[in-house]
Amino acid sequence: MLRLEQVSLTFNEGTMDEKKALQNANIELKSGEFLTVIGSNGAGKSTLMNVISGSVIPDTGNIFINGQAVTPMQEYKRSQMIGRVFQNPSAGTAPSMTIEENLSMAWSRNKKRTLKPGVNKKKKEVFQEHLKTLNLGLEDRMTAQVGLLSGGERQALSLLMATFTEPDILMLDEHTAALDPSRAELITGITADVVEKFQLTTLMVTHNMQQALDLGTRLIMMDQGQIILDVAGEEKQNLTVEKLLEEFQRLRGEKMANDKAVLG
Repeated sequence: MLRLEQVSLTFNEGTMDEKKALQNANIELKSGEFLTVIGSNGAGKSTLMNVISGSVIPDTGNIFINGQAVTPMQEYKRSQMIGRVFQNPSAGTAPSMTIEENLSMAWSRNKKRTLKPGVNKKKKEVFQEHLKTLNLGLEDRMTAQVGLLSGGERQALSLLMATFTEPDILMLDEHTAALDPSRAELITGITADVVEKFQLTTLMVTHNMQQALDLGTRLIMMDQGQIILDVAGEEKQNLTVEKLLEEFQRLRGEKMANDKAVLG
């Protein structure tokens, strides 16, 4: 489904500010697999997401989606295969447009443009059914401007927009980090439900180590542009935050505080 082969990227190469953002990254994500990604600041998590989405082109290596080489593909073309939810709740929606208009834009992904109305009766019915799954009452507010929604409601809408067309890859870029704890918990629960419902192949970057353990079928830890830990199945299920911290300390050879977000 998703494969990265020897992907490397260096910023400001040959200068005092040179930074190896990715170093020979190799990942193979099977269909329906849910990968969570953790690591300290500057570990390469966001760069990994950006090279997959196409917003940044790696120096070397290849990226494949469904067996198709997408490394040279422009970002807007690659977006037809990828749904992405960002940290900022405002990033995935158009605030001046209504809920139904935002959903209509997302619905048009991978479909031919026509002169038919953007929001018609049939679409409204489909949108309402999908909105009901969020349990936020948004199905009764479809003509409300998205800019008037709370951060949690907007992020839930962004998640729905990114997933209800069932993209090949779903990327969640610290999508609960900007929310208060109760809203973050809500979005985490919706995420688990949506991914399971559509059996989406998912890549999630998170600052929250407990969230990385609770969600997903596989976990990788990054450091200095490298993947230093890759666990799945029963091994992942048996991990705790404390064990993860111990493993990070062992791999880096340094002592760390016992903090759930210390790798964020």
